[in-house]
Amino acid sequence: MDYIIKLAFVLLIFIYAWFFQAQNQEWDIDRELLKHAINMAVHDAAQEMNESERARGRLIFDRASAEASFRETLEANLGLDDSLAPRTGSRLHSKVEVVDFAVIDESSGVTFPFLYEDSRYGITKYLQGPSVIAVIKTRHPVLIARAKTQEDIQVPAIQEYKFNK
Repeated sequence: MDYIIKLAFVLLIFIYAWFFQAQNQEWDIDRELLKHAINMAVHDAAQEMNESERARGRLIFDRASAEASFRETLEANLGLDDSLAPRTGSRLHSKVEVVDFAVIDESSGVTFPFLYEDSRYGITKYLQGPSVIAVIKTRHPVLIARAKTQEDIQVPAIQEYKFNK
C-alpha cells in the first residue's frame, strides 16, 4: 500500500510538471506570434507618411492613417476582429489590447538622435530618426490554476527611420 501511495504522489508531480511545461511552451509560442505581428504592424504604420511634408524633405507621419494601418495589420496577422478579439481559428484565446501607440517624428519638436524612455513598458532606446512605437498585450495562457495569477504577455516594437549622414 505504501508503494502505491508513493507512486501516485510521483505521478501527480509528473503530471503537474508536464502541464507547467506545456503552459510555458504556450506562452513562448504566443509571445513569438505577437512579436512577429507587432513588428509587421509598426512597419506598416511607419509607411503612412504625410506626402506634402515629405515633398518638402520632412518625415512626418499621418498619425490617423498610421494607427489605422497598425490595427489593420495586427488584425490580419493575428486573426482578430475589429475589437481585437480572436476570431474562430485564431491561435490566440484572449483579446489583444493596444496599450501604447506613439509616433515621434520631426513635428514632435525633438532632435535626433533622441533618447526615448518609457519606464511603464521597460523601453529605453536611442531613436536615430522618426519612429513608430507600440506595445500590445494579451492574457497569459492558463492550463494550471494557481494561487498566483500570471502576468499578461506584453510585447513592444519600434520601427524607425535612420537618416543617412
